[in-house]
Amino acid sequence: MKLDTLWKQGLPGYRGHAQAPQGRVDVAVVGAGFCGLSAALALARRGASVAVLEARDDVAAEASGRNGGHVNNGLAVDYASLAARVGTEQARAWYQAYDAAVDTVESVIRQEGIECDFTRNGKLKLAARPAHYDALSRSCEQLLRDGVDLDVEMLDAARVRAEVDSDAYHGGLLYKKSGQMHMGRFALGLAQAAERHGARIHLNTPLRRLERIGSGHAHRLHTPQGVLQADQVLLATGISRHGSYGSLGWIRRRIVPIGSFIVATEPLGRARAQALLAGRRTYVTTGNLHYYFRLSPDDRLVFGGRARFAVSSPQSDAKSGAILRQGMTQAFPQLADVAIDCCWGGLVDMTQDRLPHAGERDGVYYAMGFSGHGTQMSVHMGQIMSRVMAGEAGANPWRDRDWPAIPGHVGPPWFLPAVGLYFKLKDMLS
Repeated sequence: MKLDTLWKQGLPGYRGHAQAPQGRVDVAVVGAGFCGLSAALALARRGASVAVLEARDDVAAEASGRNGGHVNNGLAVDYASLAARVGTEQARAWYQAYDAAVDTVESVIRQEGIECDFTRNGKLKLAARPAHYDALSRSCEQLLRDGVDLDVEMLDAARVRAEVDSDAYHGGLLYKKSGQMHMGRFALGLAQAAERHGARIHLNTPLRRLERIGSGHAHRLHTPQGVLQADQVLLATGISRHGSYGSLGWIRRRIVPIGSFIVATEPLGRARAQALLAGRRTYVTTGNLHYYFRLSPDDRLVFGGRARFAVSSPQSDAKSGAILRQGMTQAFPQLADVAIDCCWGGLVDMTQDRLPHAGERDGVYYAMGFSGHGTQMSVHMGQIMSRVMAGEAGANPWRDRDWPAIPGHVGPPWFLPAVGLYFKLKDMLS
């Protein structure tokens, strides 16, 4: 079992721009994940000079390249509950931002000719308990009643059983707009597209200090390789992992890095894979400690979840892999003889409300906190922030949102084991 992401296997590493960051650019983007690369592409298309600073030795080295390969519409929170809290109009706008985000991913792939096995077979949210089916049904009814998403449909237990070869589920809610893709190929293609349009991507170039020039948007970005001056700066990185960046240390108290873990089986063969998940959709189960899974183009089962409330490391990934294998064989006992080829983990930057945050503070633009639904929204927000930085503030669906600090979160997330226990108990009692 390799402790490495499936999405990087067989792909060449991205080499990046050879020269050190120096001089002056129109825009500096911090982070070469999907948000940063998408922003760099959009900005370069507009004719801006762009430099991307990435601390790691490859693009999409964190959450963008270490997820399950889902490109899903729908919110990370229950639509009905959100509508009750913020109103139908606002909840509808945020829900439909995710619809637009999946469209953005597809548009970028088509425009730039990125070969990444993108398909839109839908997402099926599986009810782990009968009561969960009732809750999904209420959500479906409200989505349809409010005209938020007319492409949702409830599937009863028999219809789910016809396409998911498991007795574990009691029906599900089908989101027909959702898709999936090969994350490594997409990341490489996105970086190459940004570079092709003129952006410079600097790997192994961590931001050490951000120095504001005057009271506007211009900054000096200090790195071990040199100092870069930029008229505008976009933070598009998991800020909780990589530091406080001076005056923006307030973000550190507003995002919690949580480990998410995934295993990929050996290839099952087309017949066995098709019998397992005939719809070849993306699948996610209900519950606080849920699982998510799909088939890869070469017929592996890619099975993930929040197996442990811990950060990713080789030791943590291996322990989580054992937990995920147990969860996989509980749902699919017919896979007990199947080997696990890959196991990996990554950090998900969670916000307290499980919604993204994007805007501008102290002269720096930011987009982050995608909370486990980041593949599509990070790409979308990279494109959107390029418009915001050009003066189109109204393009940002997450503008003008309150972002209170998380109580007690002033450093490493010491409280994660307690949170995991709390969610486990909630699932047991629900």
